[in-house]
Amino acid sequence: MSSQRLPVALDHCVIHVTDWTRSNAFYVEVMGAELIPMGGGHVYRFGTQQLNVHGPGVHVDQKARIPVLPGGSDLCFRWDGPIEDAVRHLQSCGVALETDVVQRRGGQGEGQSVYFRDPDGSLLEFISYHSGAS
Repeated sequence: MSSQRLPVALDHCVIHVTDWTRSNAFYVEVMGAELIPMGGGHVYRFGTQQLNVHGPGVHVDQKARIPVLPGGSDLCFRWDGPIEDAVRHLQSCGVALETDVVQRRGGQGEGQSVYFRDPDGSLLEFISYHSGAS
């Protein structure tokens, strides 16, 4: 196996939603996404990363892929600050937590995470690499 570093970085991934209004509100208000209309639906943008969204009224050419099912995604988002702030944010938005704060290893090493679900049941995670409580 080669250890050569290639010029590759994650650009976007795909989720599937069943209700545009409900999902758009969640991803904008809870997740802080920029809502961008596209192809009869929307995409959710987070800085330079993007979630492409399949949902009602969006035709997707399935020749090259197996479609993502609603609730079938598992995604981690980096929280820039103490994980306790992420927990308070989720609670203030009325989002139920799936776990207490747990230690996890992510793309930047050791961090603290909390898990929750989007309106369709996809598992989401906030991970914080911030040291120390707020």
